[in-house]
Amino acid sequence: MSKALSVDLRDRVITAIEGGLSCRQAAARFGVSASSAIRWRSRVLTQGDVRPGPLGGDRRSGRIESHADLILGLVARQTDITLMEIRSALAEQGIAVGIASLWRFFARRRITLKKSRRTRMSRVALMS
Repeated sequence: MSKALSVDLRDRVITAIEGGLSCRQAAARFGVSASSAIRWRSRVLTQGDVRPGPLGGDRRSGRIESHADLILGLVARQTDITLMEIRSALAEQGIAVGIASLWRFFARRRITLKKSRRTRMSRVALMS
């Protein structure tokens, strides 16, 4: 995984740009890409800071989390519901989700839907 460049380096590049260098000249001077210097300058103008944002992580779970009450309600009504059935019920409501998204939704809540054994064990005599 990539790692963000230091805030110190970012500050020095921005200081050079504010001192009169172009973004490309400042990038060449400090050995970073021109696109990085341009993005950092844009970030300073819009947000007032050069600190990097968070890297990695789940960025899309908010879509399914917004429907948590509906999903958990489906499970409460029918305890042995399958992921495909949940997906179909959500599709009827106009909510498109994938099976893997549902899987992760339940994993975050540590909800496991285990199937119970329907038949009892057969009595087989041990052979010696």
